[in-house]
Amino acid sequence: MSLPKTQVKPRGFATRQLHAGEGVPTDVKPRATPIYLTAGFVLDDFDQAADLFDTGEGFSYTRVGNPTAEAVERRVADLEGGAEALLVGSGQAAVAITLLGLLQAGDHVVSAASIYEGTRGFFLDNLARLGIETTFVQDGNSAAEWTAAIRPSTRVFFAESIPNPKNDILDIALVSEVAHSRNIPLIIDNTLATPYLVRPLEHGADIVVHSASKFLAGHGAVLGGVIVDNGGFDAERAGALFPHLVETGRLGDASFAERTGGRARIAYFREVTALRFGPTPSPLNAFLIDQGIETLSLRVERQSQNALGVARWLEQQPEVHSVDYSGLASSPFHALAQRYLPDGQGSVFSFTLRGGLPAARAFVNSLEVFTHMTHLGDVRSLILHPTTTSHNRRTEDELSQAGIWPGTLRVSIGIEQLDDLIDDLDRGLAAVRELG
Repeated sequence: MSLPKTQVKPRGFATRQLHAGEGVPTDVKPRATPIYLTAGFVLDDFDQAADLFDTGEGFSYTRVGNPTAEAVERRVADLEGGAEALLVGSGQAAVAITLLGLLQAGDHVVSAASIYEGTRGFFLDNLARLGIETTFVQDGNSAAEWTAAIRPSTRVFFAESIPNPKNDILDIALVSEVAHSRNIPLIIDNTLATPYLVRPLEHGADIVVHSASKFLAGHGAVLGGVIVDNGGFDAERAGALFPHLVETGRLGDASFAERTGGRARIAYFREVTALRFGPTPSPLNAFLIDQGIETLSLRVERQSQNALGVARWLEQQPEVHSVDYSGLASSPFHALAQRYLPDGQGSVFSFTLRGGLPAARAFVNSLEVFTHMTHLGDVRSLILHPTTTSHNRRTEDELSQAGIWPGTLRVSIGIEQLDDLIDDLDRGLAAVRELG
C-alpha cells in the first residue's frame, strides 16, 4: 500500500545521499557561465519529454547539447560573423565532423598543401579508406591551380587562413571565388588567425573550423574544437552536390534544407555527424574555453606584437638562414598580410638555422624561457622541430617541397616580455655558435 503524497515517510540513508538538497534555485543569476557538468537533464513530465525529443528544443543529454557548450557556440558564432556554431571535443574533431558531414564515398577534396599535418593525415589516411580522394594545391594563392584540380566529384575546398607552420597567408577571396564558380563550399581553418585578426566568412568562406585548444582557450589546459557555418547553404544551387541535405529523410520526414534552410549543413553536423560519432566536449572544457575567449583580443594583440619583434630580431642574426613571417617586409606574403591581417600577422611561424639538425638540437636544448612542446596558441612561448616531430612521417622530397628543412624550427610566441624572449633566443644562437 502506497502512502499519500502528503504523508512523509523518512527516506533511507542511501536514498538521501543521492537526492537530499536537490534543486536549482531559479532566482540565481551568475555573471560567469555556469558549468553544467551533467550527463543528462531532468525531464519535467511525460509530455514535455515527448515534445523535447520531437522538436529538439531544450536539453536532454549532454552529447546532444549542453548550456555551457551552447554559450561558447553563441559567442564564437558572433565573433566569426556566422549563423551558427557547434562545439566539439577537439580541433581535429571539428575538421572530421565537417568533412564527414559533407562527403561520401567517391567524392573528392581539393586542399591547400600548406596545412596542419594532422589534417593532411586525415585526408590521406582516413578519408582515403572511405573512398574519398584529395588533391593538394601547392600554390594556395593560384586560382589556376585550384581550378585545374577540380573534378566532377569535387565537393569541398579546404585551406588555412594562416597555414601551419610557414605563415604563408592565404588569399581567401581568390580561393572562394574559384570554389563558388562551381557551387563548392570553402572550409577555412582559422585557428592561427582567430576571429580577432581575420574573419574568413567576410571574405567568402562558407565554413570556419577552429582548434579551440589553441588561441581561443589560450592557456594550454583543455581541448576543444568549433565549427562555424555562414548559414548560406543554397539547396537549389548546391543540392546536387549534397543530396543528403535536400532529400527526404529515411523516415519520410522533411529534409534538412526544408527544415532548416540555409543552416542545413550545420544542422546535419549537429544532429547526425557529431551526435552519432560522439566527439562531445566536456562542460568543464567548454567553461574554460569560454573564459579564455573573454581575453582573446588582449592576448592575440600582445602575441602578434611579440612575434613581429622576435621575427625582426631573428632576421638580423647571421646564424639564421630565413624567417617565414608575413609581418616582415621581406616576406612574399607581406602584402596579403597587410590586406587580410592589418591588426597583426599572428604569432606562429618558422625560421631556419644555417647549421641544420645539429644547430636545431643545440638551439632547442639551450632555451630556458621557451617551452619545448607540441602545442600552439599558448600564453607561453613554445618551440618545436617539425622534421623530427610533427612532420616526421614526410619524405625528404615532401619536406623540401613544403619548405621544411633540418634546421627549421616552429615557434608560437606568447605574452612574455619581448626582451626576455630575445635573450632566450640569443642563448640558443650562442649554443649554435659553439658548434662552429
